[in-house]
Amino acid sequence: MGRTPRQHDRARGAVKRGLLLAFVWVVLTAGARDGLILGLAVVPAATWLSLHLLPYGGAVRLWRLAALLPGFLARSLVGGLDVAWRAFHPRMPLAPGWMERASRLPDGGRVALGGELSLMPGTLAAGSRGGRIILHVLDTTQDNAATITREEARLAALAAPEGRS
Repeated sequence: MGRTPRQHDRARGAVKRGLLLAFVWVVLTAGARDGLILGLAVVPAATWLSLHLLPYGGAVRLWRLAALLPGFLARSLVGGLDVAWRAFHPRMPLAPGWMERASRLPDGGRVALGGELSLMPGTLAAGSRGGRIILHVLDTTQDNAATITREEARLAALAAPEGRS
């Protein structure tokens, strides 16, 4: 019994994802021997989990991911400076609160979006419910919805077929 082309693509995608996660693991552990031994269990588990949270439906274009990095770093820096300014300001101009925002991303995509938003200062993803992402923000007076919409579009473009972005 041979594999269908779709099964072959899925298997190849799973191997690519596993190799990417293995690379990330080696970088995070700096190649330490005990880290590599633990990675023999962690990487397959992370690959399995990632395939269940974000099923293989095409390739994430690594060049698109790399293209997101400068903007993400710039927004993180600006956000960090904003949070520091608020923290050291004599009146601490904060307006914390909760917000929910509809998302067109699938479950795994919402997890990725929440992770990205949580890495940006002043925003913390608290989960998702019924196609909506739940966030805690430091300033409810800012246009947080526009920021979320832009980040969602950037993430959606990662897995978009060639010719669409």
